[in-house]
Amino acid sequence: MSEQTPTPAVNPVSPVVIALFVLIVGVEAMFTLGSQGFVGGPGAVGWRIAAIEKYAFSAPVFDWMWSNNRWPTEHLVRFVSYPFVHGSFMHALFAGGMLLALGKFVGDVFSQLATLAIFVGSCALGALAYGILVTDQIPLFGAFPGVYGMIGAFTYLLWLRLGEEGEHQARAFVLIGALMGIQLVFGLLFGGSKDWVADLAGFGAGFGLSFFLAPGGWAKLRQRIRHK
Repeated sequence: MSEQTPTPAVNPVSPVVIALFVLIVGVEAMFTLGSQGFVGGPGAVGWRIAAIEKYAFSAPVFDWMWSNNRWPTEHLVRFVSYPFVHGSFMHALFAGGMLLALGKFVGDVFSQLATLAIFVGSCALGALAYGILVTDQIPLFGAFPGVYGMIGAFTYLLWLRLGEEGEHQARAFVLIGALMGIQLVFGLLFGGSKDWVADLAGFGAGFGLSFFLAPGGWAKLRQRIRHK
């Protein structure tokens, strides 16, 4: 009799997605425990604020670098460090949960290196768009631009499948349309920052990068161009 491998109760998630999630949760756990006085002593209460000041992406700092053509490493690192600093436990929890969910779909198709490139690239390009288009003093922090990059990659996979099945490919953009609609409503009702600019740019980056990073992506892109 042949032995059958038991089906896991939970589908495995790409190790790189798990690593990103652990990093997000680990940093947040340090801030939360510090604010409650469990670690770090009295000075730990200000860890979150200090991290936002040092690692969040700042549009005014970007303007200064651009105007003076000076690009210090301590400020360039903000393009990729801000996703791991969050404003609260719930902020980190939602971002981490969405990263796991979307990362599961993306990681099943993309290589680990490609999955990481989509997350990091979406965060960096999201910050760049925020720096160029937003003049607010409010810093950009949190993993949502990278999460939206994962949504972009997921949308690419759905868009590709709908095309192969002869369906309307515009249906692939229903998810991002709904999410941006919700953000618009909340922004009108409660106000807030313009971080949706970074989210939308992150989505566009994830979708665009997928043409090159998906398995056979470059070949499929050339084939589509030839057919057109």
